[in-house]
Amino acid sequence: MKKVISILSILLLTCAHNSKSMMRKLSRAKRTVTRLAKKLPRRNMRTFHSSQNKQFDALKFFRIVKQQEEVLIERWGKYDRTLSAGLHFTKPIIESARNIKWSGRRIDLRELVYELPSQRVITKDNVAMVINGLVYYEVINSHQATYNIQNLPVAIEKLSQTTLRNIIGSMHLDDTLTSRDIINTTLCDALGDKGTKEWGIKIRRVELQDINPPKDIEKAMEKQMVAERYAREIKIKAAGEKEAAILSAEGEQRSAILRAEGDKTSRILRAEGQAQERLKKAEAEQKAIEMVQQALPDQNSAHYMIAMQYLNTLPKVTEGKGKIVVPVEMNAISGLFGSINTLLKNGTDLMKK
Repeated sequence: MKKVISILSILLLTCAHNSKSMMRKLSRAKRTVTRLAKKLPRRNMRTFHSSQNKQFDALKFFRIVKQQEEVLIERWGKYDRTLSAGLHFTKPIIESARNIKWSGRRIDLRELVYELPSQRVITKDNVAMVINGLVYYEVINSHQATYNIQNLPVAIEKLSQTTLRNIIGSMHLDDTLTSRDIINTTLCDALGDKGTKEWGIKIRRVELQDINPPKDIEKAMEKQMVAERYAREIKIKAAGEKEAAILSAEGEQRSAILRAEGDKTSRILRAEGQAQERLKKAEAEQKAIEMVQQALPDQNSAHYMIAMQYLNTLPKVTEGKGKIVVPVEMNAISGLFGSINTLLKNGTDLMKK
């Protein structure tokens, strides 16, 4: 294999003055290497192909880098420059692209996703759980991501696992099951503060996929959930009955108040009506007395009024069956008839006039 490589190097150096002839000789050399590869034992094929690709990469004159990709160029094994998207010319033999273990010869600058494998963690109340998740990161400096860390995905995985153990170890079981957003934010901030910037990457976000407690804990949680729902049902029912009783009592109280206010109003109105009735009667009696006094200036009008009341009461006393004895004051009756006689005379005299 070393002989083949030396032959290719000699061919390239001797044919550098003529590019066309060099390309033809390069193609012939490639065919020669392919024929030699077929004669190698099967166990050496993988090593041969890797070295073949490495040698052919060192013989490239130009490189095309795609969008959102970068290529690290080394000259004699030392970092020289970084190729961004576009067409770039390189010097064969002395310059080659860095072959990175986790990404090959090209570094992807897009947001990448790394799946964290399932791991066993223990909470603050000594409950073991199995958790897995996703880490979204982006390479912002390909030079640091290549030369500052040996294997970037493995480093992210190990750092995420240890940080996640610390976070879950400071929380209770119930908190871990109900606080995923808090765990994700805390883990993302912790990964950003623990040297990932020196690796040339930025952790965008971390998402937990599954949090699986043990089976016995799941059964206990189901029983607890049923008990809590039953207790909540009883509380809601008791609260409803209490609210209904309060509303009923308030309704009865309001009804009693309204009845009392209505009764009070009716009594006031009835008393006012009776007072007005008495006033009207008194005014009518006053006018009657004045008229009697005008008709009988020489007589006592009080005797006349008492006699009239007496005569009006006699029919009511005599109602019903049986005999009734009524005491009669003859002087009052005679005075009444005398007053009536005088009244009639005065009326006749007025008519004549």
